[in-house]
Amino acid sequence: MSSREYPSRPLVGVGVLVVHEDKVLLIKRRIDPDKGLWTIPGGLVKLGEKIRDAAAREVLEETGVKVNIKRLIDVVDKIVLDDRGRIKYHFVIVDFEGEAINHNLNASPEVEEAKWMSKEEIKSIELSETTKDLLVRVGFTKR
Repeated sequence: MSSREYPSRPLVGVGVLVVHEDKVLLIKRRIDPDKGLWTIPGGLVKLGEKIRDAAAREVLEETGVKVNIKRLIDVVDKIVLDDRGRIKYHFVIVDFEGEAINHNLNASPEVEEAKWMSKEEIKSIELSETTKDLLVRVGFTKR
């Protein structure tokens, strides 16, 4: 079991919504939770790391895109239960808006793919529930 699975306490994560020329930066997750689904870039905050620094680091690591963190969007819970009703994953995710400094993608091995996607392209992919909710909440897509 990874330290992410069946945690003794919630883990703090970050996500960054980056929009450029009416396209949103998304990644396809390689690991659970959300393996195989498209999400905004993000990950866990390291011990001693400031949350905005973690957000910028995660986008750069996963996509190769350097960002300025602009503002806080929301804080959300991601709680995933296993078949027996036990908490398999529990993340408190701090979502930020980021502004891209560069736009060339270089997906890391920890993600399957990174892509700038239009609203039309998003209609044909499978998003994580938290990403769907975020994109609706900020007005990028509709339910």
